[in-house]
Amino acid sequence: MKKNKLKRRIAIWSVVIVVLLVTFFGFRSSLNDSTGGSDSSVVAIKKRGVLRVAVFGDLPPYGWVDEHGNRRGYDLRLARRMAKDLGVKAKFTQVNANNRVDTLNSDKADIVLANFTVTPERKQVADFARPYMKVSVGVISPKNAPITNEHQLKNKTVIVNKGTTAENYFTEKGGVHLLKFDSKTQQFNAIKNKRAAALADDNSYLYAWVKRNPSYTVGIKNIGPNQYIAPAVKKGNKSLLDWTNQEITKLTNQGFFVTDYNKELKPYFGKEVKPSDIVLN
Repeated sequence: MKKNKLKRRIAIWSVVIVVLLVTFFGFRSSLNDSTGGSDSSVVAIKKRGVLRVAVFGDLPPYGWVDEHGNRRGYDLRLARRMAKDLGVKAKFTQVNANNRVDTLNSDKADIVLANFTVTPERKQVADFARPYMKVSVGVISPKNAPITNEHQLKNKTVIVNKGTTAENYFTEKGGVHLLKFDSKTQQFNAIKNKRAAALADDNSYLYAWVKRNPSYTVGIKNIGPNQYIAPAVKKGNKSLLDWTNQEITKLTNQGFFVTDYNKELKPYFGKEVKPSDIVLN
């Protein structure tokens, strides 16, 4: 009888200990995830052997999937170089403009390299490294009904991508009707289907799109302030942020971004765009 009681006590305490251990380590894992801690630190990335990068999949020439299923573009070349310098492989997660921060916060990526413009609002929810590209909002319209100045947009419908600086600019400015889409593909199909008078987005890839679609023009090349594109990491991830700042500085000094421009962007831009319009010194 005493032996049976002892066995029951041992069994009960074993269960209690297991529950406590599971709870403790589950709490530690949850804490690391919520603080952007060890899972995306440089040490953890090297140990894992993979740098998880959030990229666009439908935005040539910055990030897209070609006809052979290969990921290509300006940001993709940068991502692969960063992974190489970390001594790991790059693994890509495709995002839209409006879920880039969510992808970081849900621990689906370590870093965002998806044509991410730095804004004061975004700095509140993500940490940005040193920028590697400059950009401003541009506006395209049909050549047979060109929009060449901001006054022409008054009370007209303008297509924007959700979560972009173009959406933010026109929301604050007012005076236009915004037609919003989740993806780049959707917004460009909308302008082709004549659902609006114009489309606003980062001017650098509008140049590329217009070159492939010559019945449209970048009638307004710059609207609003000049801004910058930079890598973003989860808020509080100082380890990866510090490493990325050092990496961008090193690559800038080595001329990597000029080479990246010449290989990935130049073939898609018209003569009106120069490396100095995009690349930061």
